[in-house]
Amino acid sequence: MEKKKKGDDVSNSKPPLMALNHVSRLCKDVKKSLEFYTKVLGFVEIERPAALNFDGAWLFNYGVGIHLVQVKDEDKLPSDTDHLDPMDNHISFQCEDMEALEKRLKEVDVKYIKRTVGDQKDAAIDQLFFNDPDGFMVEICNCENLELVPRHSADAIHLPEDRHAPPVALPGSPNRRKPQPNS
Repeated sequence: MEKKKKGDDVSNSKPPLMALNHVSRLCKDVKKSLEFYTKVLGFVEIERPAALNFDGAWLFNYGVGIHLVQVKDEDKLPSDTDHLDPMDNHISFQCEDMEALEKRLKEVDVKYIKRTVGDQKDAAIDQLFFNDPDGFMVEICNCENLELVPRHSADAIHLPEDRHAPPVALPGSPNRRKPQPNS
């Protein structure tokens, strides 16, 4: 019997992935971006490992993190910070109240475009597109209206069960770390 070599069953094995952990964003001004993501989108600043000895900030909420990193080469930032094209690179967040978020964008004077894809028969999706302070595009949507239909094998889709979000340190609890329930 022939011994299997590491990597022989790659096509049959499933990667042990669980969920999106974080998105990293380069920033011209970390403090300005930190204010945007906390005040406009409700992210919470969390502690970074002390070993990271460069300017940046970590944020977390909604089961995903955003890592802000002070840019060293501004040529790496988007050059047209007013450009909004839904067909361009962006990060998208699911939203449970599109009207409230649109109101928030107006209150903080963030320029955005709004569109609806499909119709009620096809499960319409509402979308808001806007740029963060460094010109990276953000989408807010209510994509839960759209049923995901696998084009091939439905058993290839894996949904996290018990470890969707990292534990959160809660003040006053004995061990301060509580796992977050899967929502």
